[in-house]
Amino acid sequence: MRPCRTALLYRGLIRFGLALAPLAGRRRPKVREGLAGRAGILERLARWAASQRDPARPLLWMHAASVGEGRQAEAVLQLVRARHPEWQVAYTFFSPAAAEMARDLPADFSDYLPWDRRQDVNTALDALRPTALVFCKLDLWPELATAAARRSTAVGLVAGTVSPGSRRLRWPTRALLAPGYRVLALAGAIGPDDAARLVRLGVAAGRIEVTGDPRFDSALQRARTVPRDHPLRRFGRSAPTLVAGSTWPQDEAVVLRAYAAVRTVRPDARLVVVPHEPTSAHLAGLDRAARSAGLPNPLRLSGIPGGGGIEGREEFDGAALVVDQVGVLPVFYADATIAYVGGGFGNRGLHSVLEPAAAGVPVLFGPAWQGSPDAADLLRARAAAVVASRFPDWLDLDSGTTLADASPLAALWLALLRHPNHAREAGRRGRICVEEGLGGADRNAEIVERLMRGGRGTVNGER
Repeated sequence: MRPCRTALLYRGLIRFGLALAPLAGRRRPKVREGLAGRAGILERLARWAASQRDPARPLLWMHAASVGEGRQAEAVLQLVRARHPEWQVAYTFFSPAAAEMARDLPADFSDYLPWDRRQDVNTALDALRPTALVFCKLDLWPELATAAARRSTAVGLVAGTVSPGSRRLRWPTRALLAPGYRVLALAGAIGPDDAARLVRLGVAAGRIEVTGDPRFDSALQRARTVPRDHPLRRFGRSAPTLVAGSTWPQDEAVVLRAYAAVRTVRPDARLVVVPHEPTSAHLAGLDRAARSAGLPNPLRLSGIPGGGGIEGREEFDGAALVVDQVGVLPVFYADATIAYVGGGFGNRGLHSVLEPAAAGVPVLFGPAWQGSPDAADLLRARAAAVVASRFPDWLDLDSGTTLADASPLAALWLALLRHPNHAREAGRRGRICVEEGLGGADRNAEIVERLMRGGRGTVNGER
């Protein structure tokens, strides 16, 4: 049987895209950072393999696109590492946003994914000689997947998630990516609908299992392991605080206007903004948005004396605190009164609502939430609310909600402050919702174990 290969058109598009990437990097810092990060990746892979790759030990190569997918992979990797310390693990990522997080994962080697072109993937496979190649969520690259399968490397997918509006489902993208999905030996889907959409992408139906989502395990673990004496926890403990996590400029404009309105009624209220990408350009735009809302310039976490601690600073004079570091969002969620999760305004997609829910905090988000099944679960559990003129039935309304027309977020914020029992109950329901979703990490880890035991890939949907 003829081996499964990517189409010539796909290979041409990859070459064309890489030729244009330096031009795009001039205007887009994230692209520029990704290009710089990948410089020398094949040499770094070769050096690690020459000095540390033990061919007598099985090697798992796991790939995830960015931070959110990395958290799913992290929960699986922790179990795999505990059960199989004899394995070697290589971890790759695509987005520069994941670079810092990847350093903390339980992997022997972590770095950027090489470009998906024949020479690069063959060089990487020659160096690593993986027993299994496992993609996380949906960031599957067909040149790498098909090349690995031709070498009898078992190729799999864990935490498989395909949103109904995914561009991968549309023509011609679906046809171009199909060879990579056809070679999957096993795929774990987080739910039945995702499993059905994986079949549309080309995965053989008999090779898909519904395993649940390891993000529930990861979110609860992160919430439970926030140190009680962490200095940043003093901020949320000393005043009623809304933590706006993983925000984009569209979210920040709404949040800052709401904060200005809330402080006219509750001057003790505080706001912590944790941008999804705290680049210098993003932070400068956030400062301008604060001034436009009539607020003082935000404080930067890195600029507060004490190495980021907030000891001795009780009054912030109405200024929001902007967290210009990565990796500390769960610390702020731990003592938040209310959480706002970014991505619900605009078209970037809602970020993780599970982390604040795992911390027992009521969750708010913008109207573009429909692509998030976790948001739907929290809404059904009466643990979350959409920022809109219509209020949830679990929150009593009173005269304090008269701001709803001007700022629905300010009205929700004030209502939750006026009804702390409602807020606490919503947070409790959210944590229960997370606890009920546990187990996905274990089931996806079992998928990885079976792939590592199988040791053979698939070609054109056949063993």
